[in-house]
Amino acid sequence: MSDDVLPGDGLEWAAARGMGALAEKMGLSWVEFSIDRCVATMPVEGNTQPVGLMHGGAYVVLGESLGSMAANLHAGPDRLAVGLDINATHTRSATSGHVTGVCTPIHLGRSVTVHEIVVSDDRGRRCSTIRITNMIKDLPRG
Repeated sequence: MSDDVLPGDGLEWAAARGMGALAEKMGLSWVEFSIDRCVATMPVEGNTQPVGLMHGGAYVVLGESLGSMAANLHAGPDRLAVGLDINATHTRSATSGHVTGVCTPIHLGRSVTVHEIVVSDDRGRRCSTIRITNMIKDLPRG
């Protein structure tokens, strides 16, 4: 993360921090980024099961990327959010186009955050609902 980009700069902060190698391989793209709401998209193509349906694990990668990054934005400088728990309920299978994840906070505490991520297809139909809990801790000094 760049020290020159402040957390209040949302998308710039997320771009400076990076999304990680897995999210990049899967084609995630940030659309909106703030403490109150984060949005990213991901192509279905390249992220499917052998039968052509969006892989459930791909939904979870999108959800964890959004929820963890949102928790780290909330944590602020010199602190780090790390995942404690994630769960997902898949209710529809995307087969083409892109999916969009919208992440909103359920709880933003000093040591724990909880976010809900709703993943929808290009037609706005909910495909997966993900909840992630992150622990916030101080970065080691030195």
